[in-house]
This record gives sequence, structure tokens and C-alpha cells, in this order.
Amino acid sequence: MKLKPEFYKGKKVLVTGHTGFKGMWLCKMLEVFGAEVTGYALESPAEEGGKVLRQSGIEAGMKSIIGDIRDREKLMRAFVEAQPEIVLHLAAQPLVIESYKEPVLTYETNVMGTVNVLECVRQTESVRSFLNVTTDKVYENKEWSWGYRENEPLDGYDPYSNSKSCSELVTHSYKKSFFAGERCAISTARAGNVIGGGDFSDNRIIPDSVRAAYAGERIKVRNPYSTRPYQHVLEPLYAYLLIAQAQYEDGKYADWYNVGPDECDCVTTGKLTDIFCRQWGEGLAWENISVEGPHEANFLKLDCSQIKSHLGWQPRWHIEDALRETVIWAKAWQQGADISVVMERQIHKFLEA
Repeated sequence: MKLKPEFYKGKKVLVTGHTGFKGMWLCKMLEVFGAEVTGYALESPAEEGGKVLRQSGIEAGMKSIIGDIRDREKLMRAFVEAQPEIVLHLAAQPLVIESYKEPVLTYETNVMGTVNVLECVRQTESVRSFLNVTTDKVYENKEWSWGYRENEPLDGYDPYSNSKSCSELVTHSYKKSFFAGERCAISTARAGNVIGGGDFSDNRIIPDSVRAAYAGERIKVRNPYSTRPYQHVLEPLYAYLLIAQAQYEDGKYADWYNVGPDECDCVTTGKLTDIFCRQWGEGLAWENISVEGPHEANFLKLDCSQIKSHLGWQPRWHIEDALRETVIWAKAWQQGADISVVMERQIHKFLEA
């Protein structure tokens, strides 16, 4: 099975979290495909993120609603106005470290926010396909050397990971309680760590690396020996759109799906930074600043056999490809290039891979 861009032409799609890193790229893909997109999210938390949203032309090609998913009444008005056929739920408090600082906000956003979105889906007859995007960190992490499968226990450790486990359980309950018929197919997607141009978040290794490169400084790496399933942002977005398309056309594809790189691309943060420095050039280097801090998993991989066997999905870019495209984007941004053109070029290059 392949993603069919023409499937989305003219489709009404509502995306929560469209001002975030993944949300912006997702809306750009949908714009390229000709979808009628409504976005619902808070303002971008990073000043640079807001600039990307404006300069990429994404907002100009869609209906952008600034709102909080904790505000169910405003969210419901957005659904009533948009009458979406497909809903892709990405809005979240997405940072582990921030979740230790703001646990209540994290649970309110990631758990009750999901309840609010699902309640709007339940009350909107037009919705045929719903996907909740969670994270690879939903699993009870036993630091295994093999990948977690979709039937493993859900029990994230930190408030972010645990709130996403709860978001999964909320989705499971709504699916069984209210969507047993054929009106709306429901899935979740558990993706690994994503990288790519346009991410200006704090406390993420690639945005930190880009900022250091811009400043001509050494990159500071907190956890160089932690293994993560890093992948270019277009990898999971392709999978999300494929899942939403597949279950729209046939409800048998509604399920829980891991979305991550092949084992050869599950690398340590130190190796990731090595490749980034090599791709960037200019003598860029990094240093280990490991310090005692809040708990973060050391080893995490996903078994993606299910999405590969059910939907025929396969990763397209290896980690070197992903970092090369990230560096191309970051240098284009630094030089004031037309980011809309850069993003469209990378989307088409990925689709043709």
C-alpha cells in the first residue's frame, strides 16, 4: 500500500498542533497534496518557530485557529466550522524535561486535551478517520536491547511519557465505547525522535546543535550514550497520512502502530551529533556535559513490524540522509533562502525516494 497524494486533494483535514515542528511539516505536506486544512493550536512557543510558520507560507494556505485544546468549547466551534473528514491530533506538551517542571499542565494538555479532541470527534458526524499521535515513550521501558511491540505494557516513567500512555488509553476507551460501528476509524501512532529543519525547541539535541553551529560554538551533549530511534520528520508524517488514508478507505486498518527507523538507524546521541558535525563541516565539534538530572531512558527502540506488514510502510531515509537534509534546511534558513521552496523540494525528494 502506498500513500496517494491525490486521495487528500479536496479532503477536509483538521490538524491539532499545527504550529509545532511536526504540525508545520504535516500541514505543508497536506498543502502540497491539495487538502483543505484547518489547524488548531497555541501560538508557536519558539519565536523562530513562528517565523518558520509565516515564511513557509503554510498559514496562508490553510485556516489557522489559535486556541488551547483544553478549551473544549472553542475546539468544538472549530470542528463545527471545519466539518473535517480526517482529524490528526498532534497538539501536546511534548518535552520530557518540561514535564518535570510543569506536570499538571502536561497531564491537562496530553490527557484531557485528548479527551476533548475525541469528544469533538464523537459529536462531529463528518469525521471518518481519526489518528492520535503519541510517542515511542508510552511503553514501560525495561531498557531492553530489542524493540518494543504494540502489545507491550504502556507505562511511561516521567510525566510526559506517562501522560502519553494515558492518552493512548483514553483513545482505546473511546474507540471501544463510542466508535464500534463504521462511522469513524481510530488509530494511534507511536513515533520515535524526529529531526529536521524548522525545529527550534529547547533541550533537543538537533535544535541545540543548530544553534551552536550558528554561533560557532561547541555543541553541548547531555546524554551522549543514550540510544534513540531518530528519524527525519517526513518519515512519521508519511506514515500518519498513510494510516489515515488506509483506515478511511477500509476500517480494518485501524490499529495501534509503532513508527520508527530500522535498527541500523537507532543510534546514540553521541553518534548522531558526530554525523551532524560531519555534515555541517566548518570544524564543528561537540563536548560531553553529562550531569545528574531528571530520569530519562537510556535505551529505546521500536519494533515496526506491524505497520510494515499491514500497510507496507518502510523508512525511506537513513540517518545520514536525514541529517544531510536537516543541515541543508538549517543553512538555507541562516542564509535567508525561500523556506517554502526548500520544504516543498524536500517533500518531493522524500516522496520520490
